[in-house]
Amino acid sequence: MRTIIHVNQHVIRKNAKEGTTEPVLTVKTYKENRYAHEVVIKSDNGEELARIVYRPDSPLSCGARVWIETQNEVTLIDSEDSL
Repeated sequence: MRTIIHVNQHVIRKNAKEGTTEPVLTVKTYKENRYAHEVVIKSDNGEELARIVYRPDSPLSCGARVWIETQNEVTLIDSEDSL
């Protein structure tokens, strides 16, 4: 089943402005929309491949409130850089 994970920037801005903590991640399938502060992407055998994190009270040093974490190899598309 195809799943789309959407980061809602409008909710991020609203939370920052109003001091609220509404979920900013929307996990969409053809059946439903679900909302979360953190999403784990798993392989077919249940291993964690990546995690999308929203932490408004504990941003990264660069100021980011939403980011993706993984221990797996990352391939850049249309980039001169490589990891």
